[in-house]
Amino acid sequence: MFESLTEKLQSTFKTLSGQGKLTEKNISDALREVRFALLEADVSYKIVRQFVDDVKARSLGQEVLGSLTPELQIAKIIGDELTGLMGGESEKIQVSPSGTTVLMMVGLQGSGKTTASAKLALKFKAEGRKPLLVAADIYRPAAIEQLKVLGGQIGIPVFSMGTEMSPVSIAQAAVEHALSHGNTFVILDTAGRLHIDEDLMGELENIQSSVNPTETLLVVDSMTGQDAVNVAEHFSKDLDITGVILTKLDGDARGGAALSVRAAAGTPIKFVSTGEKIDGHTLEEFYPDRMASRILGQGDFKTLLDRAESVFSEEQAKELEEKLVSKSGLDFNDMLTQFEQIKKMGSLDQLIGMVPGMSKALPKGAQVDESQIKYAKSIIQSMTPGERRNYAILDRSRRQRIAKGSGTKVSQVNQLVSQLKMMNQMFNQQVAHGPQFGFSVGKGSKNRPVRKKRKRRR
Repeated sequence: MFESLTEKLQSTFKTLSGQGKLTEKNISDALREVRFALLEADVSYKIVRQFVDDVKARSLGQEVLGSLTPELQIAKIIGDELTGLMGGESEKIQVSPSGTTVLMMVGLQGSGKTTASAKLALKFKAEGRKPLLVAADIYRPAAIEQLKVLGGQIGIPVFSMGTEMSPVSIAQAAVEHALSHGNTFVILDTAGRLHIDEDLMGELENIQSSVNPTETLLVVDSMTGQDAVNVAEHFSKDLDITGVILTKLDGDARGGAALSVRAAAGTPIKFVSTGEKIDGHTLEEFYPDRMASRILGQGDFKTLLDRAESVFSEEQAKELEEKLVSKSGLDFNDMLTQFEQIKKMGSLDQLIGMVPGMSKALPKGAQVDESQIKYAKSIIQSMTPGERRNYAILDRSRRQRIAKGSGTKVSQVNQLVSQLKMMNQMFNQQVAHGPQFGFSVGKGSKNRPVRKKRKRRR
């Protein structure tokens, strides 16, 4: 996601490389490119102008701090401003003190409301809550059946009264049902339209006033760019919108919706959704700072850790944490453990995007081949225990033996060793700004780790 915007911003930062101070001239030149990049990302001109002015005001006259180079300094400032533009802090779902939280899902037809409703229900179920899905869309063909199918797939009940009752009556009956059956979350999947019209808004207003939902969440297709802002503004005029769910974010190479909705409509983004698959990794809580990091091409280490915590045992997590804060770094045993857990954490494409530096390591347009994991695992499993713990002892003869034993080439063994070195070096370089590490198994990567001068061991 945001591939085009990320590429343009990183190109802009490189123009500042090697300069010892941020001056008005080089800042103006860089921000001119940033302005063009944001406009091409379908962010409104008004928002772009204010954003650039804020960045320039913060940047002028700042000396390069510590080891930060000019491009990193301007990147940090832009990252901070992007975070502020998207809301600053994450905003959680409000929970009703009465015990039953009602969430009303609204939006245009095709925005992904039904899928987002099922993903939310699965999230609450995983947290130990008792959700109830409500089929309140009586107009779209097969809408009720679609929700029932999704509910069946994830083991969550669906409340339905067919297509004869009004959506208001269905919503009221669903809340009463939830109160009597101990459901702690009620998710109303309301009807959408191809266009915003008075009938749609009037019906939604009636539902909102009759059941008084704890949250009214606007579901927006992020691929619509600036139109997403228009939708948010129109819905906010007639309804008390408390949050936004951005869907199809993995298909949004521009980023206009994510960067504009909060500033234009004053409505916080609470969740982002990717793909059609209903699982624990395609709906994420929205963190402005993490999204800013992704846009800048710096990965999203915190979300990666959140996912890791859900699949790693407490003992594995503790051992990994101890290695990260020590000087020993990670070894091939750690990498093998991650390979074995990786499929539980989401698609490899998605995970690599969260690892700092990995998006730049892969050639532009490269597709990540998940089958390469089996080759990497085979290489590691062909190593001795000592080789797994200490890759420094992997001389030429050892690498040839490992390649032969794993049915791979020496170049593939070399690549995997380089990736582990790079993972540890990247963490060491960025530890001052928060721990960040990772690896890729893409075949044929030309990336090489940064070499440090060191005394050769004899």
